[in-house]
Amino acid sequence: MQETAFSRLNWDDCRLFLAAARAGQILAAARTLGLNQATLSRRIAGLEHDLGAKLLVRRTHGSELTDAGAALVEALERVEAELLASQAHLQGADAAVSGVVRVGAPDGFGVGFLASRLARLAARHPDLTVQLVPTPRGFSLSRREADIAVMVGRPEAGRLVARRLTDYTLGLYASRGYADANGLPESLAGLSEHRLVGYVEDLVAAPALNYAQEFLRSWRSSVEITSAIGQLAAVRAGAGIGVLHDYLAADEADLIPVLPGARAMRSYWTAMHENLRDVGRVRAVSDFLGEIVREAQRDFVIAADGPAHGR
Repeated sequence: MQETAFSRLNWDDCRLFLAAARAGQILAAARTLGLNQATLSRRIAGLEHDLGAKLLVRRTHGSELTDAGAALVEALERVEAELLASQAHLQGADAAVSGVVRVGAPDGFGVGFLASRLARLAARHPDLTVQLVPTPRGFSLSRREADIAVMVGRPEAGRLVARRLTDYTLGLYASRGYADANGLPESLAGLSEHRLVGYVEDLVAAPALNYAQEFLRSWRSSVEITSAIGQLAAVRAGAGIGVLHDYLAADEADLIPVLPGARAMRSYWTAMHENLRDVGRVRAVSDFLGEIVREAQRDFVIAADGPAHGR
């Protein structure tokens, strides 16, 4: 039988190429894989030689897939999906949950809610390692920046398994010290006469995160912070009035609601790549997220009939 380029493919080389394609940068992929950058480049070059096709184009700030590279990534992800599904089937439902699962989440949910509950998950699955990456930006599941992503709003269509985790509300808050010194507005329009705390507008990761505009169209912040936890700290310290997540702020003794009839509402969704849906460790973490959110459901949504209420 005549030997073809595909018959000579080394799966380990393919795995390394897939990691580089997902990282978008040879150096970043090498660090993740624990390899020398030169070694990874050489292995990818060998794969390109075996296939007779250029897979990656090196740029100053990263690498781009060629058409051949994109086609190979798609094929390799199908193979990877089959391997993961076979592994899950062979291990069975009674297999121990072990390995690493990376969860990407907005910092409000990740730091303010999830982090304090991870000890419970660790006690349940001692061989499981959970990497929590709380940032305000989105995560690329196709590039494996996270195994599970918690997102604000339903994720865009793709090869994803998505689930609505919970609705949550946001309201206006101020510190008791700020209220004593400056008073509080009697209407939403009166917010313009106060110091306001909000996001850095040109760094808002998604339109859904621009909560402040629902309360006051002409909202202008005196203090701008890209982190929900940072905004909470600033408002607590008396920096001004801010739009805060109710599940983070409602029980803060130093904070008081401002115009409590006015609220905004959003939704958290979880998403994972369809290749991971049957992987035991990923499923265990996904189920845990649903469990702890159901237990705390009453904290996530505060009913209101005010004008600043929308999805």
